[in-house]
Amino acid sequence: ERHDSRRVDRQLRCRACRQGDVGSSQFYVSLEDNLMRLFQSERVAKVMDRLGLKEGEVIQHSMISKSIERAQKKVEENNFGIRKRLLEYDDVMNAQREVVYKRRHHALFGERLRVDLANMIFDTSEAIAETNKGAGDYKNFEFELIRYFSMSSPISEAEFNKMSSTEIASRIYKAAFEHYRNKMERNAEIAFPVIKNVYETQGDKFKRIVVPFTDGIKTLQVVTDLQKAYETNGKQLITDFEKNITLAIIDDAWKTHLRKMDELKQSVQLAVHEQKDPLLIYKFEAFELFKSMIEQVNKDVISFLFKGELPTEDSNAISEARQQPKRPEKLETKKEEVLNMDERAAQARAAANGASASQRAEPVETIVRDKPKIGRNDKVTIKNVMSGENKTMKFKQAEPLIINGDWVLVED
Repeated sequence: ERHDSRRVDRQLRCRACRQGDVGSSQFYVSLEDNLMRLFQSERVAKVMDRLGLKEGEVIQHSMISKSIERAQKKVEENNFGIRKRLLEYDDVMNAQREVVYKRRHHALFGERLRVDLANMIFDTSEAIAETNKGAGDYKNFEFELIRYFSMSSPISEAEFNKMSSTEIASRIYKAAFEHYRNKMERNAEIAFPVIKNVYETQGDKFKRIVVPFTDGIKTLQVVTDLQKAYETNGKQLITDFEKNITLAIIDDAWKTHLRKMDELKQSVQLAVHEQKDPLLIYKFEAFELFKSMIEQVNKDVISFLFKGELPTEDSNAISEARQQPKRPEKLETKKEEVLNMDERAAQARAAANGASASQRAEPVETIVRDKPKIGRNDKVTIKNVMSGENKTMKFKQAEPLIINGDWVLVED
């Protein structure tokens, strides 16, 4: 990168040439310029004092011109080294970005998505087999199969002890892939009667529909094309389900990984004090972080896909997918505070006794709190029940998260 003064000099010369000016150009450098302040400006000032030169007087000498040229060159070399070092750090992130964006492209457009899912199943099977075979823990092996694949072990404990980790991984992969294919076919069969009914009765009104899928904890609203879902007997719905969950999990994991990489880039600079190259440590730690991130993405995607199914209690919960955004509901309250947990509990008890309340007047229940009431703008700390992450925010922002069941209130 050129030094600022050299770049400005050339810009001025080019402007003069474009305007048709002829002759030579001459530039003046002040001792207060950045370039002179960095390279012995005090020494030059002392020389001027000795020679009796007044402030503002021009010094013209070939030696001074050459020294300024050398100073510019040193700054440019330093800037080039800094940028080259920065690009070496960026190359690490770029290699990881290409892998993640390739997966996102496959999930977004459906290209090789099934191949990626098969690779995820195999990688997860291999990780489970190697970890538990090395530890000789068959109980944990069964637990992880239920946790990630929602199926019982296809091999007995005696076979587990005799077989190698490669053979165990192969057996798991075959059983898991067959189990997943059967599960997705079953989900398509369950959803197809409702899709058929909507298409035949209201096909002229709806172009896309929303179908809920749940793993028992979270619910994902999958948008699919009604006509394609009808023509493929529900298989298009399963494809859209795979796309949605893969994209959602990859995006969340990648954003978290980027924050960790920024923290790593700052922390490795301290390795200079240990006589070590920060770039080498950054490359090694970045590879380990990326490897663990990919493994976690594989497990999260596989876990949701194997557990995901249509809600049994709400099998007809298929609605139109509208393009226009939802209008916010107008909520009216009689006071500035919304009902907190204690008041909601009292309200629920009062609703349960609503039948008898019509015959006789029920006394208003006095709410006795063992803890102070939480205002809407009070700061509270909540904890994610899945990841253990803590967040501090206002109660009015935390309340929807607590009601959904994903977060709990941490008592001080």
